[in-house]
Amino acid sequence: MENIKWVVLGIAILMYILVIAFQEKKVWFTTIAAILVVILGIIFPSYIFDITGKAEDLLAGSSFNLHIYSITHSLFDLINWNVLMIYVGSMIIASLFIYSKVPVRIADTIVLKSKSTGFAIVAILAMTGIISIFVENVATLLVMAPIALALSKKLKINPTMFLIGLAVMSNLEGTATLVGDPPSMIFASFAGYSFNDFFFHNGHISIFFIIQSGMLAGCVFFYFLFARKSKDKIEVEKEPVISWMPSILLLTMIFGLAIISFIKTDFEYLSGLFVFALGIIGVIWYKWNQKKSKDEVKTLLKELDWETIFFLMGIFVVVGSIQETGLLDMFAGFLAKLASNSVFLGFLLVIFVSVVISGFIDNVPYILAMLPVANAMAIQMNIAPELYMFALLIGSCLGGNLTPYGASANVVSSGILKKEGYPLSFGGWLKVGIPFTIITTTVAAGFLWLFWRIF
Repeated sequence: MENIKWVVLGIAILMYILVIAFQEKKVWFTTIAAILVVILGIIFPSYIFDITGKAEDLLAGSSFNLHIYSITHSLFDLINWNVLMIYVGSMIIASLFIYSKVPVRIADTIVLKSKSTGFAIVAILAMTGIISIFVENVATLLVMAPIALALSKKLKINPTMFLIGLAVMSNLEGTATLVGDPPSMIFASFAGYSFNDFFFHNGHISIFFIIQSGMLAGCVFFYFLFARKSKDKIEVEKEPVISWMPSILLLTMIFGLAIISFIKTDFEYLSGLFVFALGIIGVIWYKWNQKKSKDEVKTLLKELDWETIFFLMGIFVVVGSIQETGLLDMFAGFLAKLASNSVFLGFLLVIFVSVVISGFIDNVPYILAMLPVANAMAIQMNIAPELYMFALLIGSCLGGNLTPYGASANVVSSGILKKEGYPLSFGGWLKVGIPFTIITTTVAAGFLWLFWRIF
C-alpha cells in the first residue's frame, strides 16, 4: 500500500494541470481533488495521513475511529481556519476602506504636494504598493486606476506604463505583512510567524524590509522609464472622504495583530477571530451607520473573494496530505542534490524556479506545495530555513509580474487599458515585466542574502 502516496501525488498533479488550463473552474478541481484525497484517507488512513502517536489510541476502539479521524483531521488540522478567518475579515475591512474614499483622498494630496508630476506618479505607484500591504491587490488596482487615468489625460500621456506600474507594484508588496495576501498568511501558518515576525525575527530584519528594498528599486525603475519626462505640476480637486471609520478599523487590525503577537497562548485562532470580529463590526457599521439596505450589504459581502477562500480550503487538504505522505521531503532531497549541497546554488535555484513558474500560474498553490520543500532543503543544508523560504516568497510573488497572466491584477490592468483604447500585447507587457521583475527580484534577493547569510 506504499504506492498509495503516488496516487495522491497523481491527483495533485492532475489538479494543478486542470487549474492552470481552466482558471475559471479552479475551485471545482481543488474541491474534487480534496474529496478524493479524504476518501483515500478513509480507506487507507495510515498511508495517507500522519497518525504517529495516535494509532494505538485510535485502534483501541475500532477501525471506524480511524475513518472518523481521517475526516476530522482533514477538516480541522489540514485546513487552516485561522488563516481563512484573517482573510475574510481583512477583505471586509479592505472593501470598506475603499468605500470610504480615503485612498483617493491620499492620492490627491500626493499630487498637490509633489514638486512635479513625475514625482507624483512615482509617489502614487509607491502608495499603491503600500495600500496593497493591507488591501487585496485587485481591489487596490481598481481604487488607483481612475486616479492614474485622470492624471494621464491631464498630462496627455499614454497611460499604459502607469497602469502596468499599478499592477506590478501592488503585486510586489503582497507578502510584506501577515495580512497582505494569501501567500503571506500561508507562510505565517507554516513557519509559525506572528504579525511582528514579519518585521523582525531572531535578531534579523524580516520579509517586510526585504520586500521594501524591492519596492524602492521598482520606484527608481519607473521614474527613469517614464515618470521623469513629466515635469509639469498640475492642480486637482481633493475627493471628499465619506467616513474615517474604515481607516480606524484598518489601523485597529494592524496594531491589534501586533499586540496579539506578544500574547503567548495555545489558542491558535486568536488572531483569526480578532480580525474576523473587526470585519463583522465593519459590516454592522456599514449597515446601520451608513444606512445601507440589506441588498447593499449582501452585495458588499457577495463581492468578496469567496472563490479564493474555497480554493484555499481544497489546496490545504491536498498539499497537506502530500506533505504527510513524505513526498515533499523526497522532493527536497532531490533539489538539495541538484544544488550539489551548495547553499548559494540552492538559493538561486529556489528563486529562479519560483519566478518562472509564478510568471504563468497562481502562486498560492505553488507556495503551499513548496514551503515544506524549501524548509526541508534548508534543514538538510543546515542553514536558517528563512533563507530559502523568503527566497520562495520573493520569487513567487515578484515572479507574478513577469507576464500579463502571472497575477489577477495584471489581467485586470490589461482589461482596463483595452477598455480605454490602449490594447496591450503579450510582448508589450514583457518589455516592462521582464526588466522590472529582474531588477526588483535581484535587489530583494541580494538584500535577503546579505542579512540572512552574511550577517
